[in-house]
Amino acid sequence: MEIVVCIKRVPQTAEAEVKVDPSGRDIVKDRLTFDINEADSYALEQAILLKEKYGGSVTAISLGPAEAEDTLRIALAKGADNALRIKEEDFTPLDGYKTALILYNIIKDLKYNVILTGCIATDDGYSQVGPIIAELLGIPHATLVTELEIKDEKAEVVRELEGGLLERLEINLPALFAVQTGINEPRYASLLAIRRAAKKEIKTLGGADIQGEVKSLSVLEKLYVPPVERRAEILSGSMDEISEKLVQIIKEKGLL
Repeated sequence: MEIVVCIKRVPQTAEAEVKVDPSGRDIVKDRLTFDINEADSYALEQAILLKEKYGGSVTAISLGPAEAEDTLRIALAKGADNALRIKEEDFTPLDGYKTALILYNIIKDLKYNVILTGCIATDDGYSQVGPIIAELLGIPHATLVTELEIKDEKAEVVRELEGGLLERLEINLPALFAVQTGINEPRYASLLAIRRAAKKEIKTLGGADIQGEVKSLSVLEKLYVPPVERRAEILSGSMDEISEKLVQIIKEKGLL
């Protein structure tokens, strides 16, 4: 089984103060740490689990700067067989469609039975790349996948729906799956494996390797921190006093 997994290097902003840079179109990254996108780490683990169970190879692909090679080496250390970096600097600015189009142009020339991506990227939250790649390739896809098994050239998939519902599907291969966090438990790379991965080749492709024109369908106009506003008011007093205050507020808001 030939498996392609798309991974992304993203800034870790959950516990960091995020500031918009002077351009107004990006964030200040000098003091941020970077790592593999959370959902992509589950996609990578799922790719390795499929290889271990069914045989074959895993190719990890990342569209990113030179530093993304560190992320790809971790993928190699965990069990990926091949790594490929597409030079982000040749294509910026990027949006979800353009990213998917670039990845499509590379993946279409590879051998694959299964393509895996994360369900969402923590830096932009688009959730577009996986489905667009599948549509461009003309193959079926499923998103928010929480279970994945391969049987007789078909995939048996469970995916999340709204309201806590689950959907079970049978999908013909080749296919793309955008996996949900929690589908597995990502492994850690051993120190020995990291040392070995440091010596492996990472193939690099750029603008000259992409056929045709690739361009964004959207333009980032502005990034900004939402303004702080008063969102809640706690009313105190007796029930009669609270009721009177509440009626007054509703009248002031023009709701009565």
